[in-house]
Parts: sequence; C-alpha cells; structure tokens
Amino acid sequence: MKTNLKWFSSIFFSAILCTSVFAQTKNSIPIYKNPKANVESRIKDLLSRMNIEEKVGQISMPLGWPMYARTGNDVEVSDEFKKSLKTEHTGMLWATLRADPWTKKTLLNGLNPELAAKATNAIQKYALENTRLGIPILLSEECPHGHMAIGTTVFPTSIGQASTFNPDLINQMAKVIASETRLQGGHVGYGPVLDLAREPRWSRVEETYGEDHVLNSRMGEAMVKGFQGNSIKSGGNIVATLKHFAAYGAPEGGHNGGSISVGMRSLNQFYLPPFKAAVKAGALSVMTAYNSIDGVPCSSNEFLLNDLLRRKWGFKGFVVSDLNSISGLMSNHHVAANATDAATLSINAGLDADLSGIGYGKALRNAVKAGKVSTKTLDTAVSRVLRVKFNMGLFENPYVNVEQAKNNIRTKENIELARRVARESIVLLKNEGNVLPLNKSLKNIAVIGPNADNIYNQLGDYTAPQSEENVVTVLEGIKNKLSSDTKINYVKGCGIRDTLNSTIDEAVSIAKKSDAVIIVLGGSSARDFKTEYIETGAAKISTADKGLSDMESGEGFDRSTLDLLGDQLKLLKAVAKTGKPVVLVLIKGRPLNLNWASEHIPAILDAWYPGQEGGNAIADVIFGDYNPAGRLPISIPKSVGQLPVYYNARYPEKHDYLEVDAKPLYSFGYGLSYTTFNYQNLKIKNETNSHTIKVSFDLKNNGTKDGEEVVQLYLKGKTSSVVLPMKQLKQFKRIFLKAGELKTLNFTLSKDDLEIYNQNNKWVVEAGTYHLMVSSSSDNVKLEQNFTMGSTL
Repeated sequence: MKTNLKWFSSIFFSAILCTSVFAQTKNSIPIYKNPKANVESRIKDLLSRMNIEEKVGQISMPLGWPMYARTGNDVEVSDEFKKSLKTEHTGMLWATLRADPWTKKTLLNGLNPELAAKATNAIQKYALENTRLGIPILLSEECPHGHMAIGTTVFPTSIGQASTFNPDLINQMAKVIASETRLQGGHVGYGPVLDLAREPRWSRVEETYGEDHVLNSRMGEAMVKGFQGNSIKSGGNIVATLKHFAAYGAPEGGHNGGSISVGMRSLNQFYLPPFKAAVKAGALSVMTAYNSIDGVPCSSNEFLLNDLLRRKWGFKGFVVSDLNSISGLMSNHHVAANATDAATLSINAGLDADLSGIGYGKALRNAVKAGKVSTKTLDTAVSRVLRVKFNMGLFENPYVNVEQAKNNIRTKENIELARRVARESIVLLKNEGNVLPLNKSLKNIAVIGPNADNIYNQLGDYTAPQSEENVVTVLEGIKNKLSSDTKINYVKGCGIRDTLNSTIDEAVSIAKKSDAVIIVLGGSSARDFKTEYIETGAAKISTADKGLSDMESGEGFDRSTLDLLGDQLKLLKAVAKTGKPVVLVLIKGRPLNLNWASEHIPAILDAWYPGQEGGNAIADVIFGDYNPAGRLPISIPKSVGQLPVYYNARYPEKHDYLEVDAKPLYSFGYGLSYTTFNYQNLKIKNETNSHTIKVSFDLKNNGTKDGEEVVQLYLKGKTSSVVLPMKQLKQFKRIFLKAGELKTLNFTLSKDDLEIYNQNNKWVVEAGTYHLMVSSSSDNVKLEQNFTMGSTL
C-alpha cells in the first residue's frame, strides 16, 4: 500500500508539473520579449533560439537606401528588402535615409523627414511581422555635421566645429543631430571622427577636429555625450560611432587609407587618447579604419579591438567595419586569401559587425561551419549588437511618430544654433589697418569669387541635397545684412578648378567701382548634386557647366599640393591690384597655400565649410555684429615641403630649409579678434603628494569691443625619460569679456594632463621640472612659469 501511494504521488505531481510547463509554454511570452526581464537574460534567451544564418544576419549590414520604395507620399519596403530579410536574415542597415549622387536619391525621389519616418516604420513593421523571431532592425546613419538626410539641419564640418574651441557648444549641436536622426527612425550615428589630421594633403581633413589629440578628445567627449545623452532609451538619443580606429589621419603621402608609419609610443601618446576619452565618455560603437598599423590591418587587429579597446579601456559596445574593409583584407591588404579567411580574421580579432553585408554573410557562415570561427565568438559578436537593441528599447518601441518627424526637424531654434556654431568657427587670420569690420553704410560693395554664391561648396562632404532656400550663401548673407541703400555687385570670376569660364576682367571692373571688395575663394567637397537619376540608376542629361567640377577635397580627393587651384590666385591678384580694400573669405576643407594672400591682402577670414547658415555667420563677422574668436585646429604650412608641420612635434627643434623657414604660416591655436586681451598675475600651486597643479591668472579685455578669447595652457617637461613634444596643449577655455572687463581664471592640471607613456610602456607622471605656458596660440606665449614634481607616480 505504501509503495502504491508513493507511485501515485509521483504520477500526480508529474502530471501537475507537465500541466504547469505546458501552460507556461502556451500562455507566457519568451524571455527575450519580456521587457521586465534583465537585458542579459533576454540576450541569452534570444541567442538560444537563433540558428547560424540568423546570427550572421544580425551582424551583417547592407546598404539601406535600396530598402524602401516611394510612390508619391507613400513609402513601403522594397522587394530588395524583402529578399534581404528572407535570404540573409538582415538585422542592421546603413544609411537608409542617406541622399546624394551615389545613392541616386535626390530632392525629387528621396525622403523628407515625414517620409523618412514612414520608411523606417515600414521597415520595422515588415521585419517584425515577417521573420521567425521578430527582431527589430538597427538603423545606422551618417551624422558628422548633421544627419545626412534631406531636410535636416546642416552644421559646419568638424574642422570648423573644432575651430570654436567650445565643447559645450558642440555638445548642444550633437543633441540636435541626435534628435533629428532619432525622430526619423535612426538609431546609430556615425561620428565623431577622431583621427588626428597631421597630413593636410589627405582628403578627409574636413571631417576631423584637427592635429591635436587634446582638442580632439574634448570635442569627441562632447559629441558622444550629446549623441547618447543620459540614456539611449530616451527616444531622442542615438549611439555614437567613433571613427576611424586607428591612426587613419596621417597616411603616407596623404593617400586616403594608405599605410601609416607610427610607433607604439606615438600611437599611445597621440593617436589613441581621443578614442580612449570618448570610450570613457560612454561611446557604444567604434568603426575600424581602412589602414594598417605596422603591417596589421585595423579591421583584423586583435591588439586594438580586444586587448586595448575592451580589456584595457573597458569598452562595452560593438565594433563595426568601415565599408568593405573586411573584404579589403583580401583585395587591399592581401593578408587573406579569400572571403572566408577575411571574415575569419576580422571576427576573431574582435570586429563584431560588417558594414557592407558582404564581408560576413555567406563567408562568415562558411567559416563557422568549417570550425574556423567558434560558436562562442559568433555569439559574442551578435550579443553586442543585440544589447544595443534591447537597451534602446527597440523590441518594445520600434516605431517613430511621423508627425513629430514632420514638425520637429530643422526648426527655427536648430537653424539659429547652426548659425552660432558657424560664427564661433570663423577664424580671423589677418586684419591689417583694422579693415574689418566693414561699415554698413558703404554705398558700393563688390562680392566676387567661386564660393561667394554656391550653396554646396560651403556645406562640405557627407551632405544631402538641399533646397536652395535652406542655405544662405555669403552673397545672400551680405544682402540680408545691409540695407537697400548699399549697392551690391556680384561676379563669380572663376571656378575652383575650371579655367574655361573665368570672368576676371568683369570682376576687376566691379571691384574698381566699389568701396570695398569681399572675395570668397578656397575649395569644395561638393559632389554633383545637379544630376538627377531615374530609378534604374541612369542619369538624366546634366545642364551643368562642361568644365571641371569644383571638387578638390572630400573623401578620396587627396592632393599633391595645397595651392589655390584654377584661376583663383590670378583672380585675387587682379582684384587686389585695383587698390580697393579687399576682404578675403576662405571656404574650404583643408589648409591651403595663403602665402601671397597673407602678404598682400589686408583682411583674411577662414570659415572652413560653415554649413547652411554660413553666409549669415560670415556677414555677422564682416560687418561687426559678431566679434570673431575662432582658432586654428590645424597649422597652415607655407609649403608642402615643410610637411609635417603640426605644432607638437617631438624634439629636436626643426631647422630651416634653404628656401623657407620651418615655421608654419599660421600655427595651431592662432586667431585674431576685433579687441585685445591682456594676461597677468600668473600663479601656480603644486598640491603636495596629489600630482595636482592649480593655475590662476587674470585676463582683461583691453579694447573697446566686447569679445571672446580662447585661453590655451601648454606644457613641456625640461627633461623626460622619452622624447616628448616641444610643447603640448593641456587645457583651453573660451571666455567672453565685455570691453574693459577683467576675470580671474582658474585651471587644474591633473594626473591625466601630466602623464607620459614611458620606456616601459606605462603611463606615469615623472619627477622633474615642468614649464607651463599660458598662451593665445601655440606660438604666442603670454605668461610662463616653471614648477616641479617631486616624485614619479
């Protein structure tokens, strides 16, 4: 009886258990779909349900712009997206909302913000409803100086952003870019670009924050915090992607993606700190660079991606390749024999996601099935992408509000911010005889030059097509500024490169009749936005001029000289010969040869690529409504023969050449104002045993105009265990002072400011004597004093 009771009880409880399990399976949702479950449990559960094909699909990112089809004001997913989802199990898309000549998306067939929101909603809906597991799509977008989509706000390019020396302002800008991207359904923003631009012949200087790693670090932190905010789940923030990891900005000969000659100490001391700072600021994505370092391609560099990025820096996000850089291991670097080997090298080195869709895909599936890539390695990569999706709340809220996208992008406030960033980025290089600011009561002004009235030439690379009314050119900005009493005459004069259509005589004629001349020269990253395309990709007949395009900068447009191209210098000399007061405005993406202009033109403004409000901002400066305080984030050489010419080169000091001295024409940190500033009363206090240096001094606006000064603190060690730069920027601050106002400024130098990468490959603060320089630029020291560190830390 006892045995029978025991048997009955066992059967009874088994039945209850089976019923309970059956009921749970039938009625409960999977853990990965439960928003109350913790993220790691959700990732583990989802991975357990996925097959190899689905996992590889989650980390393969094809081009996004072919994935929608627009008919009038209706947008739906394309057949290509349906096929990609079915055959490749796609989990990520890149540049879905991008519009430019490459994508063949124009103002006519591309997406405004309202349609963009409809497109991303359609993509998410189809993915959720037509896949086995219902995983939302992660959408990555280009966001270096605004979301690269139609109808968004276009800010100055990064080289101009850096010229503000104002991280707080750049943080505000990044918040706007993030909001405009997220409102349309984007999740990941590509930017900031943290490459040190130490080679001005390189085509992508405009995308960087210049030549100094401290300035790069502060700007990078500002962008990351602006993009990501306090939570990427907010609905208004996006993931920041740091580009390009690493040492991409100083290629030999200026060749984009070319080999980099840099030792491990230089790599650690200069090229890596901006990335480290941005990672510490919370960046959740990093993009690998096209180049190799000491023979190891960055996209298969385990030291960079695992040892350094993750183990030493504690990076918690995912790493993505640059476009086709995985297949580039085979075709460019020749370290992989085939696509499977390239995929194997990359993912085993710690590269999680493939930007292209072809670097992983079939090649990675084959590598896993052949045992070249372990399931654990694949799962780790997939989990890093899924973690972002879960943390963003995409499983619960994959859609965006179409009306908000329609109404809250490119707002009046965002446009005003674009104007402010442009104003603060303008660098006054020369103002002989106080030619500037010009008097608004002048009766006759000549506006001349290829960049005076060209909307795309002032926007830079990675810019979408623009409605003409959305961009204010220099000519339009001047017209907006002045009354109808002033006669404004405009002649283009010449192209940037083209010499077939120059009208120099006409330009000279209007210059002679003017009270002052504003001539706008420089360069261009403008691609052919006038060409329209039909859906097959064929181009319609262009009505553009038949001469050379203006483009001499932008990705892939590396140069062997830095001279003004075409007839620009010829035009400038002819106009200057009239004897009229000439103001030269430069709109460009890299340092150019300004030797003749610096000697003969009384007033020079450098505006880089100032964005959509550039014309208004430049006019604000020219006519005195804004006192310029921008500073050069990169040195301007006298000759390419001087290169490299960055200010913080290591000892020994460079000696002069036979033809020219070794100094740049204008140094890093340089910039003038319409007022003057006085520095005095430097005090340095060394806090015992803390390796903390307190610095204070007084700054006074001695002039009659309110203005801003960019105070810069430089440091050099008298001696050190390794060769260091002759000076190195440590901290900076942009300060506003009213005319006659005096402020006491305080700075604190910490261990991070003082440490060096020593012979033992360790970061240490060495004992010894240090020389502190308080400066207005890297070559203009205002106050200086030594202090000592008593012990090595």
